[in-house]
Amino acid sequence: MLRAMNYRHAYHAGNHADVLKHIVVLACIDALKRKDTPVFVLDTHAGRGRYMLGGAESRKTSEAAGGVFKLMGAPRLPDAAERCLRAVVANNPVGALITYPGSPLLVAQALRAQDRLAACELQPEEAQALREVFADDDRVVVHARDGYAAMKALLPPRVGEQRIARGLVLIDPPYEVQDAEYPQILASLRDALERWPAATYMVWYPIKQRRSLLPFFRKAAALPTKGAFVAELQVRPDDSPPATQRQRHADDQSAVAARPGVGPGIAGAGVHPGRDRREPSARVAAAADLTLASRSHSSAGRLCENRLILSLHDTFPWPDPACSP
Repeated sequence: MLRAMNYRHAYHAGNHADVLKHIVVLACIDALKRKDTPVFVLDTHAGRGRYMLGGAESRKTSEAAGGVFKLMGAPRLPDAAERCLRAVVANNPVGALITYPGSPLLVAQALRAQDRLAACELQPEEAQALREVFADDDRVVVHARDGYAAMKALLPPRVGEQRIARGLVLIDPPYEVQDAEYPQILASLRDALERWPAATYMVWYPIKQRRSLLPFFRKAAALPTKGAFVAELQVRPDDSPPATQRQRHADDQSAVAARPGVGPGIAGAGVHPGRDRREPSARVAAAADLTLASRSHSSAGRLCENRLILSLHDTFPWPDPACSP
């Protein structure tokens, strides 16, 4: 029986979390494409593929104003952020930003003829919209099914008799019940790493209360991976009270920094006043005892040598003068 879900990404499309996720996803795809052999991508919670920024949902929250529209107004951007913005703009008329492409559409547009994408979406309406987006693309298969179950069914990937050795698994669930989601992610990762150990696995999760993430970090650090890369974007202070979170969400949404740090080889990390002065990825990794990739800009090419990418997004915007363009 299909479990009813309240989450609809149309309310959040193009926000700061989407921007960070898509910068990292496209950097991974570009790194994988440096070899000629085929690439397979599995998007476990794909959504509908394309979102109207002028739609009722987007206008109700205006979250894109603190995300992709901030990038549009930035005088200059790091290469990876610029590359992501170009991909978004390419889905719109010249001089206008009407739609925001979701992860499966951005990934499909970045893939080559020999590559393949499996996009999973459990909600029937969203899955149908996704099928319409890819109706003419035979490289993409849309599955109206649970993404975690698809990891068992589709990995390791094959095209006919050919097994695809390299690729990316993007796990971006809605986290409606967070305490239940983390054990499912860890169990699915452990199983998938046994089935397809050469792949890169990217996990999205929100930062609400830092201490609630520590058990997940400790268990993620124990997974049989070659290493981990943490890309963290924070737009409010750690452990802000819930009331403060709601107020910042309502009042400061359009004040998100345009060029925050998102990890090695992607951009330099901003320093947040009154907090740990280390880069965010270093702080989180130290807490979890994870091994990070090199912080040199050349590490972007080695991004997909890691087996686990933890992409952290903060749910509530917070303006930081240190990160402002």
